[in-house]
Amino acid sequence: MSLLAFALLAQSIVSQQAMSIAQPATPALLPGVVRAELAGLSISAAPHFDYVTSFVAGGAMQVAVDPVQFPQIVGANAYLYIVRHKTPEQWLADPTLVEVRSAAQAVFFPGPDIQNCTVPVLFGPVPGSNGVQFGVDYDIVLDLNFNTLLDEGDLIDGLDGKPGMWVTVPPQSNGPYAVTEILYNGGTLLRQNIFYPTNISTLGQLPLVVVSHGNGHNYQWYDHLGLHLASWGFVVMSHENNTGPGPDSAALTTLSNTDHFLGNLATIGGGALQGHVDNTRIAWIGHSRGGEGVARAYDRLFDGTNIAVNYTRSAIKLVSSIAPTDFLGPASAYPHDANYHLWVGGADSDVTGCADCNICQSFHLLDRAEGTSHSISLHGVGHGAFHNGGGDLWASGPCIVSRADTHVLMKVHLLPLLQHYIFGAPAAKDFFVRQWESLAPPGVPNSTCVVVDMQYTEGAARQPRVIDNFQTQNATNLSSSGAAVTFTVDNLTEARLDDLDSAFTASGSDVMNGMTMGAANDTTRGIVFQWTNADRDLMFEVPAGQRDLRGFEALSFRAAQCARDANTTATLGDLVFQVALRDEAGRRAQLSIRAYGGGIEEPYQRTGCGTGAGWGNEFETVRMPLRDFRRIQNQLDLSRIDRIEFLFGPGYGDARGRLGLDDVEFHRP
Repeated sequence: MSLLAFALLAQSIVSQQAMSIAQPATPALLPGVVRAELAGLSISAAPHFDYVTSFVAGGAMQVAVDPVQFPQIVGANAYLYIVRHKTPEQWLADPTLVEVRSAAQAVFFPGPDIQNCTVPVLFGPVPGSNGVQFGVDYDIVLDLNFNTLLDEGDLIDGLDGKPGMWVTVPPQSNGPYAVTEILYNGGTLLRQNIFYPTNISTLGQLPLVVVSHGNGHNYQWYDHLGLHLASWGFVVMSHENNTGPGPDSAALTTLSNTDHFLGNLATIGGGALQGHVDNTRIAWIGHSRGGEGVARAYDRLFDGTNIAVNYTRSAIKLVSSIAPTDFLGPASAYPHDANYHLWVGGADSDVTGCADCNICQSFHLLDRAEGTSHSISLHGVGHGAFHNGGGDLWASGPCIVSRADTHVLMKVHLLPLLQHYIFGAPAAKDFFVRQWESLAPPGVPNSTCVVVDMQYTEGAARQPRVIDNFQTQNATNLSSSGAAVTFTVDNLTEARLDDLDSAFTASGSDVMNGMTMGAANDTTRGIVFQWTNADRDLMFEVPAGQRDLRGFEALSFRAAQCARDANTTATLGDLVFQVALRDEAGRRAQLSIRAYGGGIEEPYQRTGCGTGAGWGNEFETVRMPLRDFRRIQNQLDLSRIDRIEFLFGPGYGDARGRLGLDDVEFHRP
């Protein structure tokens, strides 16, 4: 059909049909305009479409109208517009639809289900560059009367106080600024490699990123981070680190170098940075002993053991540890309430993660964090791949990832982290709360060797509603929130997430085999269980006073396959099961986790640390939007949810499995 014929057909749609589509509350300024979620991606299982916030220019992007919520969209034609975001007042002043692509897109929604009301966004890519701002804000409009105006009956994603979507450039891309790199020598243990935008004199005050190297490493080995971040408007200072005595001495050099740098801006680089570094917005990144050192440095500030002259503890917006050691244990390698982030390489042959080496288990630091915490696990990445010093990758295992590819993956993850915690960039959060499979940007290494698992746990300040974190009420039939737990899964055990022997060899006597989240003096706890060729369940009652979930966005939990267990090795691959919510009237909505990244990743198939293949149990976070449960059961009452059901076995996914589970909770928007 020609575009003209299509337009004539579209004009024959009765306007009353568009006007009668079900409509959430619309600002009084724009009567008859219909608010709807539109932007997202098709997914392989119910609810068949994931409405999301952020996209990467050049990547997949789709629009879908849910015919359950908007039944009269079925059979409708429209023009699809991608336009710059406007407030309701701005739309009232100028309702003209100005397309940002080469042309608006003619679309048709045959229905009757959302799969047949989904269209790809064509005529792109939608631009993602807006100078140093991370992400460009857009509204999505379906112009149902073809008059190129936002008016009565049109659908819009973005009229609820925020944009319909954000589009970013690939985060591994360089930012808009040229970069100047200098070396500075402030004296003993005060040598620094510094990166900043060349035009910093015109940019006001910029946040500071401090990099602390590991033992045997060099402060000039992190230019892949310095050059990249400075191009995005950060000042980066990588310093000489006193790692030989241990992480505590490394912490002291991180503290002193940060203070010295901020106190000597008048002379560093001829004074080019004077007045242009913000001492209230600082991120610390450390590698190996330096990675433990940055956590210890924050602990020293928290305890008051050290008092900085030129900055305060509240200035530390993010602490990030790359393959950290754990020499100091829970009293000192302790990030407290900091926003904490952890990098782990599955092939690391230095800080190995093996069960026989407690100081080599990086995840200890993550589970001690009391603020919002993150981790990213990279299969096939060695200890030396994280720096740029050349030489040995310090990697052991199959499918080794190169240093160059590792650096791309680091940039993809680190820039959104800093944009989120330093600038509060709305486009950034999706990059660490959605699974990698959902938001891997164009241009990243895409071989089968690149496997990325991420965890995300909200700190108390975000007020998650914790149903069970297994830290209290240690009986298996009672959750930490005090409500009942029932189960038919096999061999369920609640205990510290700590492999108690010296190997990952499968052992019936070590129920926490493969767990490296804590050591003997840590308090981290969770459960393990299994099922074998039969349908089984695990159900958490929601306490009576906590059943109104209307102010929450998603159900979240962490899960890991258990390495080398027969139920894991029987079928290597993503492990799939289903989750249901039930309300007090007995109405249920049930979804497969397959829809949210594929499933729970199998352990990295590295050998050693005992017999068999499969390294430490690798947790990842699954977030299931509450709106998706409502989409498949629109009578589900989110104000009266009384039970969470985990459903396993051949009727719900994989016939066999052994799983670790932790942090079952609801997250706020």
